[in-house]
Amino acid sequence: MEKFVGILGGGNISETHLKAAQEAEGVQVVAVCGYNAAKVAKLAEGAGVPAYTDLEKFLSHKPMDLVAIGSPSGKHAEQGIQAAERGLHVLVEKPIDITTERADQLIATCSRKGVKLGVFFQDRVAPDLQRLKSMIDNGDLGRIHLATAHVKWYRPPEYYGDSRWRGTWALDGGGAVINQAIHTVDLILWLLGDVGRVYAATGTKLHDIETEDTAVAVIEFKSGTLATFEAATSAYPGQPRRIFLSGSKGTAQVEHDLLVSVDLVNFTVDTQEKGEPGRNLSESSPVVENVTGHRLIIEDFVKAIEADINPLCDGLEGRRSVELIEAIYKSARTRQPIELVTDA
Repeated sequence: MEKFVGILGGGNISETHLKAAQEAEGVQVVAVCGYNAAKVAKLAEGAGVPAYTDLEKFLSHKPMDLVAIGSPSGKHAEQGIQAAERGLHVLVEKPIDITTERADQLIATCSRKGVKLGVFFQDRVAPDLQRLKSMIDNGDLGRIHLATAHVKWYRPPEYYGDSRWRGTWALDGGGAVINQAIHTVDLILWLLGDVGRVYAATGTKLHDIETEDTAVAVIEFKSGTLATFEAATSAYPGQPRRIFLSGSKGTAQVEHDLLVSVDLVNFTVDTQEKGEPGRNLSESSPVVENVTGHRLIIEDFVKAIEADINPLCDGLEGRRSVELIEAIYKSARTRQPIELVTDA
């Protein structure tokens, strides 16, 4: 049965959500809502649906089964709770919110109201990354002992200067780590499991913002894997996201969402070449040109609603990345290692 979706937000990512929903099977966009009347009107006009600037009126729109939330990060839980209270399923852009406390409130409300909660972490539907996940789970790389994750991106001054919320603690929840690198945080958690301890340092090196534009961390996973993590929006002109995983049987390398090399002790696995069509240019631009990943997340979420199962990234999974990022920020403030004593 077709599901009716409302788009909540008027910025770049809501345009991505709109395009993805229009391409998704079993979904029809029925309304758009946001606080910037001009942007919302433009999105709604292109989709041929009503535009709202009043959240309550938007959530009362009929028919509507779910909302895709792309508003500033610090509004995600608040707006998701309001939607869930109306009996609407909630699919929220990363991060689920900027604190685990708020994430827990959203998770609890969705559970109480019996609605699904999902988070847009499209790395989980990328074919090469799913292949890598299977290889790790099957033991093809052996026991992973070393990992590195680099998100050395660049954003120009106007990226922050033209926004009321980017680079603020109140609405962005941080800087390069929670905004740009959170996909990579989610990915390494998905691939490598729970974290035991983290030590981090952050700085504001290039931009005139409240939060960090440069960060480094050493992460100790409960499995014994040691990892280094770097995140930046200060690394001109921006480099591809890269991840290296070394295990007892070999090493795998990821660039963007492509598995570009797998070198095992006894043989080399066939992988894709760097720079193939569909390459993600996120290292230098916030605009998402290829909406395939977002479309697949929406389609998975619709299947979860229909089959009453968990989506690929539900609320509890979405919470894990925020928990680790909170620990990274706390370590940077205190200059002390932070233990993550509970599982998400």
